[in-house]
Amino acid sequence: MLEIGASGRYGYIDGGMIADSRSRLAETGFRSELLEYEVTTTTGAEGNNASAPLPRGVGIRLAISYPYGSLLSIDRLIGVEPPESDARLSAGGMKMSEYVPLREGNA
Repeated sequence: MLEIGASGRYGYIDGGMIADSRSRLAETGFRSELLEYEVTTTTGAEGNNASAPLPRGVGIRLAISYPYGSLLSIDRLIGVEPPESDARLSAGGMKMSEYVPLREGNA
């Protein structure tokens, strides 16, 4: 969630946020086309739709995965077998939506 910069304030994680994340991670050496993003919610509602932000209290979960590739091949030097070549490293996090729609007259 930190990589995306999601604060929960918006009530969604959209394609633009993900595209920005891909660019930042590519700058650090990741191959952007191999990054996989998954946005889910605690209610099963769509969490990536900016035109339908989730209301306050709904959990928005983001998971990013990337193939291990040869990243851990050096472990063989100490007798540890690396993961299968098609295995993926993943990290995820969850934020609660803080989005509260403005009502007429409350702007």
